[in-house]
Amino acid sequence: MAQNSIKQWAVDDRPREKMLLKGCGALSNAELLAILMNNGTANTSALELAKTLLHAVNNNLTRLAGMSVPEILQLKIKGIGPAKAVTIVAALELGIRTHTFQQKKACVITSKDAADYLRAQLQHKTIEMFVAIYLNRANKIIRHEVISTGGITGTVADPVFLTGTP
Repeated sequence: MAQNSIKQWAVDDRPREKMLLKGCGALSNAELLAILMNNGTANTSALELAKTLLHAVNNNLTRLAGMSVPEILQLKIKGIGPAKAVTIVAALELGIRTHTFQQKKACVITSKDAADYLRAQLQHKTIEMFVAIYLNRANKIIRHEVISTGGITGTVADPVFLTGTP
């Protein structure tokens, strides 16, 4: 058992038990990540691993949500392998999709409505993207499509692709 094993902590301090007793809102970001990680290493608790991961992204959940599995693995945090990285990325993607779904139900009447939808979907990206939003006759969002991606400061959209004629 790890030196800092969560099983040795008081029941009220354990992330899972704390969530059951007090609800999700009572947990820190690190505690929520620790629940996803499920376990730590021989010498490090899941909570300490979660804190290390958060520290590696400057405690920026938006940055973490924008990371892929290989990017998390590149952080080289002992105890976070492919399985834990996949779980983290999947959970954060569910959060993004939940927010996007809520935005998708709304009608696009103004450019702000479109911006709100795209912000929910793309806020975690670190590159410029040119995106088209497809609406039905009732101005409800059907889907969006990335037309082009670029670097951190810009992207180029080919007019041939946009018009569909060479």
